[in-house]
Amino acid sequence: MKNIIVFLGVLFAVLASTPIQAEDKTMGRAILAGGCFWCLQSDFLKLDGVTSAVSGYSGGTIPNPTYENYHDDIPQYAPHVEVVQVDFNTSKLSYEAVLDYFFRHIDPTDNGGQFCDRGAAYRPVVYYGSEAERITAERKKAEVAKLIGQPVRVDVLPATPFWAAEDYHQNYHLKNPVRYKYYRWNCGRDQKVQAIWGGMIQE
Repeated sequence: MKNIIVFLGVLFAVLASTPIQAEDKTMGRAILAGGCFWCLQSDFLKLDGVTSAVSGYSGGTIPNPTYENYHDDIPQYAPHVEVVQVDFNTSKLSYEAVLDYFFRHIDPTDNGGQFCDRGAAYRPVVYYGSEAERITAERKKAEVAKLIGQPVRVDVLPATPFWAAEDYHQNYHLKNPVRYKYYRWNCGRDQKVQAIWGGMIQE
C-alpha cells in the first residue's frame, strides 16, 4: 500500500510538471494599440473569429503597471501604451485580416494619440511577435496609405510583455453602457473613423 501511495505521488508530480496540452496552432494573438482600450476592446469583440479581447498595457518596462502609473515618466523605466490583446481563431481569421479590421477602426494618420485622447500612451501601434507578422504589418500600412491617400503614422514595434488592466476596465462598454456611449460619442471616435474610411469601414 505504501509503495502504491509513493508511486501515485511520483506520477502526480510528473503530470503536474507536464503541460496539459501543446500550444494550440489554431489560435493567433495580436497586441494592438489604438487609443482608448475600452473602445478597441468593444470593437474587436464584434469581429467574428475573435475569441477574446483583453484591455491592458504594453510597450514599456514599468513592472506591474496600473492605470495610475502605466504612462508615468519613472526613472530607468519606459512608459506603456494602452493596448488590447486579441486572441483569434486562425481557421476564421488571418493575422492580416485582424490588422485590416484594426486599421479601419482607428485614425491611422495620427501618432499623437487617438481622437480626444492625446499623448504617447494613446498612440496607435502594432506590436508584432515574429518577423512574418512585422512584414505583414508593414505591408498593411502601405496598403492603407494607398487606400486613404494619406501617410500612415502607426508604429510597428516588437512585442513586449502584456499586462492586463484592472477588472473594472474589462468589458467597460457592457458594465457602464451609458457612460461608455457618451464618452465614445463625445470623443468623436466614430465620426473621425467615418470621415477617413467612409464606406470602407468593416463592421
